[in-house]
Amino acid sequence: MVDLIKYMKSGLTDIPQNLILKFSDYASKIPDVVKFTIGEPDFDTPVHIKEAAQKAIIQNHSHYAPSNGTIGLRQAAGAFLAQKYGQKYDPETEILVTNGVTEAIFDTVIATLNPGDIMVVPTPIFPLYMSDARMISQQIKIVEIDTSADNFKLTPSKLQAVLDQYGDRVRLLIMNYPNNPTGVTYSQAELDSLANVIRDKPIFALCDEIYSELCYDQDHASMEKTLHDQVILLNGVSKSWAMTGYRIGIICAPKNIVAQIAKVHQFIATTEPTPMQDAAEEAFKNGINDAQLMKAEFKKRRDVLYNGLTKLGFTCVKPQGAFYIFAKIPASFEQDDNKFIYDLVDKAHVAVTSGSCFAQAGAGYIRFSYAVSMAQIDEGLKRLEKYINENKN
Repeated sequence: MVDLIKYMKSGLTDIPQNLILKFSDYASKIPDVVKFTIGEPDFDTPVHIKEAAQKAIIQNHSHYAPSNGTIGLRQAAGAFLAQKYGQKYDPETEILVTNGVTEAIFDTVIATLNPGDIMVVPTPIFPLYMSDARMISQQIKIVEIDTSADNFKLTPSKLQAVLDQYGDRVRLLIMNYPNNPTGVTYSQAELDSLANVIRDKPIFALCDEIYSELCYDQDHASMEKTLHDQVILLNGVSKSWAMTGYRIGIICAPKNIVAQIAKVHQFIATTEPTPMQDAAEEAFKNGINDAQLMKAEFKKRRDVLYNGLTKLGFTCVKPQGAFYIFAKIPASFEQDDNKFIYDLVDKAHVAVTSGSCFAQAGAGYIRFSYAVSMAQIDEGLKRLEKYINENKN
């Protein structure tokens, strides 16, 4: 029998599966586990959005939508971004609808990078960006910038150092704010300083702003405000309206850039389900403040979990957005985060995500998702306290 695996795409077998999902599946087999693993709002999608999806189905909106997305959705998304953040994009030519931000990331990476190009990634960060680049070409070089010594924020000096070293090979800068896994976000002044480093250089900035509506202590800031022509902006409805299963994301960029990315989208997805686009249109158009109730609850959960973890000896940067806390394993424990999470779930039935899932800069950390009920947070902290007391060196 021919071993066909070795004839598949070169390097594909070297790319690990999603370790976050792998561990979450393992933890789910423990009956009474308290899970702080998956980043998915535990709220219901607002009723008016569900009714819009139902109406679309009843009215037979069941045929192909335009490849770039329905014009109604693009207009609603454009109006939302303009009203909320002052981000101005032409719905006709500068907004593209995708299968969640997951597809948006892949489309952007494949459209902007050639073999030999460099993608710069501040880490720790959600691993999807780097996995996508590796799948596209082993000749794409990924340069990670460890931000752990700078409160998990990229600094202009470290970004400039990479440009000084690699010059014109740098093609794509990844920016995710508020950040997964740290919950850290940037002020407008900080983003402006980073924008100045790459301004007028042949560098795209992929700005993943999917958590834009979940900023707790400041208004959402965006690199787009000062680097519009180089920014490829990603957003969507998954986190702000608890619509992860609807799979609607958007790419926004100058029309000449969107036109090229749209070619990738056409061949990967053609278009997205029409009823789901109608639901997303309703979210952007008539749910402009829907996220406020979720945000208030997430902020309460953040404070309870943050205070509880710090009392137990974890060092954490207090999250400014999203719904994650990135905690340093206490010094009284072995710092192997992968061993730690399996020992914790086996002994205490508390599931968290290993920091090294988010690149080497996350080693020795664990991520808590507080997109869970307050009761689960309280129970999880009780179990964690017992585990710490019984297992520390």
